[in-house]
Amino acid sequence: MSRLTDLLRQARATDPQLGKDLEAEFAALMKRRTFGLVFEKHQPEAVDLAGRPIRVGDKVRVLPPRRELTKGDQRLWKVKRIERVDGSRVAHLEEIDADTPEHRVVLLEDLVVVAEFRDRIFPGLVETGRVERGGDKPFHTVINAENYHALEMLTYTHRHSIDAIYIDPPYNTGARDWKYNNDYVEGDDDYRHSKWLAFMERRLEIAKELLNPEDSVLIVTIDEKEYARLALLLEQVFPEADIQMVSSVINTSGAVRAAGFARVDEYLFFVFLGAARVQRNQMDMLTPDVTTKTPTLWRNLIRDSGSANQRADRWRQFYPVFVDSERRRIIGSAPPIPLGVDRTSVKPPEGAIAVWPLRISGQEGYWQLGQDTFETYREKGYVRVGQVRGDRISLNYLRGGDVKRVESGQIATRGTDPSGALLLDTSTALRPEVPKSVWNLPSHNAPIHGSGLVREFLPSRRFPYPKSLYAVEDALRFFVKDKRDAVILDFFSGSGTTAHAVMRLNKQDGGRRQCISVTNNEVGAEEQKNLRQEGLRPGDPEWEQWGICDYITKPRVTAAITGKTPEGDPIKGDYKFTDEFPMAEGFEENAAFFTLTYEAPRDVRHNKAFERIAPMLWLRAGSRGRIITDLGTDGWDVAEAYGVLEHIDRLPEFVARVEDVETVETVFIVTDSDAAFQAACRDLPSRVTAVRLYESYLHNFTINRRAGA
Repeated sequence: MSRLTDLLRQARATDPQLGKDLEAEFAALMKRRTFGLVFEKHQPEAVDLAGRPIRVGDKVRVLPPRRELTKGDQRLWKVKRIERVDGSRVAHLEEIDADTPEHRVVLLEDLVVVAEFRDRIFPGLVETGRVERGGDKPFHTVINAENYHALEMLTYTHRHSIDAIYIDPPYNTGARDWKYNNDYVEGDDDYRHSKWLAFMERRLEIAKELLNPEDSVLIVTIDEKEYARLALLLEQVFPEADIQMVSSVINTSGAVRAAGFARVDEYLFFVFLGAARVQRNQMDMLTPDVTTKTPTLWRNLIRDSGSANQRADRWRQFYPVFVDSERRRIIGSAPPIPLGVDRTSVKPPEGAIAVWPLRISGQEGYWQLGQDTFETYREKGYVRVGQVRGDRISLNYLRGGDVKRVESGQIATRGTDPSGALLLDTSTALRPEVPKSVWNLPSHNAPIHGSGLVREFLPSRRFPYPKSLYAVEDALRFFVKDKRDAVILDFFSGSGTTAHAVMRLNKQDGGRRQCISVTNNEVGAEEQKNLRQEGLRPGDPEWEQWGICDYITKPRVTAAITGKTPEGDPIKGDYKFTDEFPMAEGFEENAAFFTLTYEAPRDVRHNKAFERIAPMLWLRAGSRGRIITDLGTDGWDVAEAYGVLEHIDRLPEFVARVEDVETVETVFIVTDSDAAFQAACRDLPSRVTAVRLYESYLHNFTINRRAGA
């Protein structure tokens, strides 16, 4: 290191600026980890904001001419001035990061705004549609956005409040499945692994801020291309978490690997935060038929195993049980008889038989229950007559653990039989299995229950490699089974499988879980080429209609809820496995669709962007009921879940309305005065959380700058 220090000193003497820049890079290098995963951070990512209006001060890129397939000029420019010339609007540009900046005048229609991830953003949302069949249930949301910026937006609405994140990120196969700085990452890119790590790290660091640190889980799927690097990355981003990897068979036919084994599985990383634990269910995940095993609930009332189980050992549990000889029904019992008293001295009631705890050998034993407990069980239907063989009658009972499961409702009942004993629904009595770390279930077959299922919902549309609906459902169930109000996030949502799976979980137990799905409106590589040849560009309606969000995600979520294809036809086929019913029934759920916008902080501060900030307030308040988009002349409004007050002098009537609407839990107060805000807080009901606008919003995105972004 001393040699490097000498060279830096020489460079500084020759060229002060060069020396300063090299020292800064050297200092950053020294701060990197000595051990663990080391990778190039690369230049900050950037994304084109197609369709975003051009403003003075924006960072832009000049688009190539229409019908041209080249990348065009990749330099970045700053918009210095906008004017109208000969009926067209043009922008005066100055080159960014150049020693001698070039200046150009370009038509606005030939520019696209560029957002680099080191830039500060102030997001908003525009609603683009909704479907409502779920009454007062919370809405699932689909957000069309670059997912890094959407995650930043969610730090305002859902910081530390997400219960589960399920993501299926790009596998980095080299098959043009993801972009870095607006370019597809090719398989021969020497830096594709470090680009992928930088890409993932930025998003995982924000995801960590969204997860509830007290009890939540992150689930990440991956294949063999990046699983080892992902494991180390997760260890570094979540050092406090427990992490486990599961191997899951998703295609028994196998994906062929040249000169290698055909891949039939993929991997799932589970990152457990806080108290998060796997909630057992009726599947061990390895044995497909484990759920078909009928549990034994009715046990023999006599203890007939072991050499010591004789009458003398527990004589107080040696008593007669009287059974109606014709109806084979237990009608009562008598107190235990002392040792030395002959059992034949006890005479049963007329028409009844006295059944004693006699072992198979004929020796006198004892019952599993004392007489008082037996009588309590008899009244509740927890004992019954079992097998009758000649003059030998066996009696059955429910063990204490199963009694508790019946009384808690975990084991369902269907009334009583003629003898008064409970009829048990054994399908609900399956005992929880310890799930194994290798999953091999037919329901997880991706070609059948992923691609095949999407074809049923969107018959004329195709999406590459969707997950099996039931695989996602099973993975989530382990963590949100007992959280019926859980919030689940998927920021690589693709075809919308996660949202679909959450709807399935809700139907199974009446839950009110909600899913936030984030996806961009990227058009596939081949489709892009064809569209460019037609003279189209991103941002054109004819281009955007083919994007993932508009063409696949939103229609699939809509179809799942309504039970109808985009063409209006009932969806064919039935859901299978855990909950079987016709797909055409749909779900009693709600969903709303949004596109992320980029707002000017000045407009926000002066309340000129309220309509686009409004959906974020609704999200923060729980995504329930209507969105308050206009405060009208009164300067306030109260919806089902939240309220907004702009005119502080209307506080009394606003507070009165909040008190009347008992479902309101959050209110937003628009004021520059801390004193006015505190006064409003004092007047509001104690159940309500007050948030100050726009101070909380602006502060969130002002400090939300991250190193390396």
